[in-house]
Amino acid sequence: MAVVGDLRVLLRLRNFRRLLAVRLLSQSADGVYQVALAAHVVFSPEKQASAGAIASAMAVLLLPYSLIGPFAGVLLDRWSRRQVFLYGNLLRAALACCTALLILGSAPEWLFYTSALCVTAVNRFVLAGLSAALPRVVDDDRLVLANSLSPTAGTLAATAGGGLAFVVRLLVSDSDAAVVLLAALLYLSSALASLTLGIRLLGPDREELRARLGAALAITARGLVDGLRHLAERKPAGRALAAMAVIRFCYGALTVTVLMLCRYAWAGTDSEGLALLGLAVGASGAGFFAAAVLSPWAVGRFGRFGWTAVCAATAAALVPALGLWFVPAPMLVAAFVLGLVTQGSKIATDTVVQTSVDDSYRGRVFSLYDVLFNVAFVGAAAVAAVTLPPDGRSPVVVIGVAVLYAAVAAAMFRWSRATSTALRSPGRKEAG
Repeated sequence: MAVVGDLRVLLRLRNFRRLLAVRLLSQSADGVYQVALAAHVVFSPEKQASAGAIASAMAVLLLPYSLIGPFAGVLLDRWSRRQVFLYGNLLRAALACCTALLILGSAPEWLFYTSALCVTAVNRFVLAGLSAALPRVVDDDRLVLANSLSPTAGTLAATAGGGLAFVVRLLVSDSDAAVVLLAALLYLSSALASLTLGIRLLGPDREELRARLGAALAITARGLVDGLRHLAERKPAGRALAAMAVIRFCYGALTVTVLMLCRYAWAGTDSEGLALLGLAVGASGAGFFAAAVLSPWAVGRFGRFGWTAVCAATAAALVPALGLWFVPAPMLVAAFVLGLVTQGSKIATDTVVQTSVDDSYRGRVFSLYDVLFNVAFVGAAAVAAVTLPPDGRSPVVVIGVAVLYAAVAAAMFRWSRATSTALRSPGRKEAG
């Protein structure tokens, strides 16, 4: 496979291998920790988890990305990135140990969520630092390739970490604390792996003049506003982001539905429910991988808006056909489809934004994209919390999500045709 050959070329670069090791260990720890958090909130025998509790857990996992993400770069341009990986992962290892103690000690929920929130907040700096450091270990000719493969490898590591967490929890009865301690060990390993990189290798360059921190933060806030204005002037990017937000919202609502079904409707015991959830996560992950393989061909065949329209239309047709039965086997097929649809749409959206937004605004627009992507998911969890019945069986939610998918498909199909017409017209060019 071409991907394997490309990865082999990159792995010949020593410092790339070392940075990739930091990423893989860090993101595998993220996968373990996130599953531990979800399992403790949803599948602990002493808890009767509600959709509201699930929404709270998702907010803890995702809101730091939205609130801290746009400003993380300001600090990353002032701190040694190698030290961010070292101390950030050491801090997360310590905080994960604290989380494990809170689980064992039956601490108040707010204290548990505070600890988890701190772990995920630090994660924003580590992930942003990994992206910022990549050009320091890869030459320009291979940078696009590295940008494609490195985050994909990290996502697969997180999925593998989640799978490992499921296995540990099933083997060690009711051992959420043990799973969290496993995450702490992986965070510590990532910190140690960062020591193989030179302290100045990853930047930033010290000799560059920087504004004071307060001024830099103010500039960042103004920059985000400018990015929003620029986005309003770039209709293809704005349309793609709007469609992606709705698709992400649908994915979030159905994720909470599956969590509730696994917890209360499909399994006689918590262990059985957790095993079914693991299968659903695996099926969705397989869909993500399929999207990575299929999307380059599909975008070439249908266009960027056209591929998003195909994805949304597929979900609109299959979600009610598979989901209204509320039984495991069709839902697992639906999980695969939704993984493919969501990731396929994201790949198309990323390409639209990259090609239709000016380079000088691209970073700010992607920061806004990051905020929108995660807020849509948390918002879906919040809506599901007030609409889902205790066992998760809600035809209204399934049909409502299908209607939203259909609306996105219709809009993207119309915009795809409009874009094709614009590209054929002399003197006009819009990326879609």
